[in-house]
Amino acid sequence: MKFVAVIDFETTGLSPAQGDRATEVAAVILENGKVVDRYQSLMNAGVRIPPFIESLTGISDAMIRTAPPAAKVMQEVADFVGDYPLAAHNASFDCKFWDAELARIQRRRQQEFVCSLLLSRRLLPLAPSHKLGVLVEYMNLPVAGRYHRALADAEMAASLLVRLTEELRNRHKVNDISIELLRRIQSTPRHKLDTCLARQRG
Repeated sequence: MKFVAVIDFETTGLSPAQGDRATEVAAVILENGKVVDRYQSLMNAGVRIPPFIESLTGISDAMIRTAPPAAKVMQEVADFVGDYPLAAHNASFDCKFWDAELARIQRRRQQEFVCSLLLSRRLLPLAPSHKLGVLVEYMNLPVAGRYHRALADAEMAASLLVRLTEELRNRHKVNDISIELLRRIQSTPRHKLDTCLARQRG
C-alpha cells in the first residue's frame, strides 16, 4: 500500500441529493504509512450554513463568503489527489459528496474508496463505538485538532488507517497489505474474516 489519499468533507447536511453542499475539504497523502502532503480549503458553494452545522463545525457563513469558489477548490483537490486510491472514515458519506462536487465540474472519480469505519468494525470488534473520535481515544492516537474540521479529521482518519494496517500485520500476521485487500476485508462479514485472512496468509 504505497500511496493512499485520505479525504474528509465538512458539509451543510447529510445528502447532496437533498441539496446539501460541501463547505470544506481536506486530503492527506500517505506514503508507506507516513503523511507526506496535505491539502485543505474552505469552499464557497453559495449556500447558507445551518445553525446546528455552524455549532458542530465552527464554520460560519462569514467564513464561507471569503472562501474560494467550490469549483476552484474541487479542481485543486482532485488534481492534488490524482489517481491515488481514496480512503475516508465513513466513506459512504464522503464518497457521495466527492462524486457530487466533482460532477459539478464535469469530472468523475476513477478509484474506489477504502472505509476506515468498516475496517474498524472488522478489525476492532471490541471498540466501544466506531465513530472516529471514539476510535482515536480507544487506540490512543494523536488528536490532530478540532473534530468536525476537515484537515483534523482527515489526519486522524489517516492515523487510524495506519494503525489498522498494523493490526493486520501484528495480530493477524498479514504482511502483504494492498488497497484491494482492505476493500475485501471491509466487505467481508465479520464471521468470515478469519477465512478471508487465512487465504491471504496462505
